[in-house]
Amino acid sequence: MSQNDNIHNNIDNNKEIDNTFIEYELPIPAMIYNLEHEKKDDILNYIKSMDERDKKAYKIAFNHLGTSFNICKSNGYKDWKKAKY
Repeated sequence: MSQNDNIHNNIDNNKEIDNTFIEYELPIPAMIYNLEHEKKDDILNYIKSMDERDKKAYKIAFNHLGTSFNICKSNGYKDWKKAKY
């Protein structure tokens, strides 16, 4: 895969991140853009699996932790990841 292909794939992936978080009305953690493509996909699948209770917990954690919020270290993501594998 060429460098241009990687750049376009990353741009497409970031658009999907933006669209998913907007659709689910969740704030976007800035750190997500620096993750590997596979990890981003996992997070998107996690977001898409959330029910209202999960979304509320996510918003509370995000608001309380601010810039130190890391979705990959959140209990909800860890529990989802464990159940997935």
